[in-house]
Amino acid sequence: MIYISTGIAIVMAIGVFILRMKETKKPVNEKKIILPPLFMSTGALMFIFPMFRVTRYELLEALVAGMLFSILLIKTSKFEVRDEKIYILRSKAFIFILIGLMVIRLVAKLMLGSTIEIGVLSGMFFLLAFAMIVPWRIAMLYQYKKVKAASFGGGSMV
Repeated sequence: MIYISTGIAIVMAIGVFILRMKETKKPVNEKKIILPPLFMSTGALMFIFPMFRVTRYELLEALVAGMLFSILLIKTSKFEVRDEKIYILRSKAFIFILIGLMVIRLVAKLMLGSTIEIGVLSGMFFLLAFAMIVPWRIAMLYQYKKVKAASFGGGSMV
């Protein structure tokens, strides 16, 4: 089971990297920033099933770790204006951050996998990822609106 979930995590990380590279070639808009966390939020339905439920301490632990990791993503997400459109800049650090987060995730899964049930661990990793993406996307939206207002005038700040 560990090997299958690790393989899936690697495929997903490669997918995220490919999506991020494609993202830099197309203009960004508010909808493209807001929708990913909304789509991901449907994953919270996993908590309907008792095997995925976490304790308050595990919830807090996952949320704090996710928010701390989001700082790396926030720091590496920048926008630029080209051809009167706003684009996200490619960050050379993004691939290293993605690999680093993946290594941390794998090490944590190996260390915690023997002491925490697989369902609970899955729930914690979902919460960690969600707590990482939401602040990152909020910061991106704020920064996008700032760039838009400075470059094109108008556009209220959040």
